[in-house]
Amino acid sequence: MNLPNKLTLLRIVLILPFLLVLYLDVPFAPYIALAIFILASLTDMLDGQIARKRNLVTDFGKFADPLADKMLVTAAMLWFVEIGQMPGWALLVVIVREFAVSGLRMVASDKGRVIAAGWSGKVKTASTMVCIVLMFLPIPAMVNTLCVAVIVLTTIYSGVEYFMKNKDCLSDM
Repeated sequence: MNLPNKLTLLRIVLILPFLLVLYLDVPFAPYIALAIFILASLTDMLDGQIARKRNLVTDFGKFADPLADKMLVTAAMLWFVEIGQMPGWALLVVIVREFAVSGLRMVASDKGRVIAAGWSGKVKTASTMVCIVLMFLPIPAMVNTLCVAVIVLTTIYSGVEYFMKNKDCLSDM
């Protein structure tokens, strides 16, 4: 197994201690969880850079990397919903978008087409990661609300953009 794939697996494995720290309510839990979240997020950036630089792109990486990202982000957002820091509907928007875009990619794949991550998807991912980091810190309620709004708006925008740019994939529906 190459290094990028090992980093992807590490990101998946780090979700367990991330959640355990929060649910077991260890001292300084939000800060420890934040450190784990940042470490896991950095493995995402690092594995992508290494894979592209060394031409180590694999089918496992194409499948597991985005899945690991979704698992990590969803775990953090589920925690925020549970503690009342994020409304459940906001998480639902994120989950629905992920399922919809994944479905669109599957339909496109059946037609021999690959839908690469677009600019708006990358902005969505980066802004979501930054907002999650901020939400682990003691920020004013207004900043937390702004973070939720940024997550929801970038999620909706990127989802709509994926479908608008690839609507021809759905032409026979």
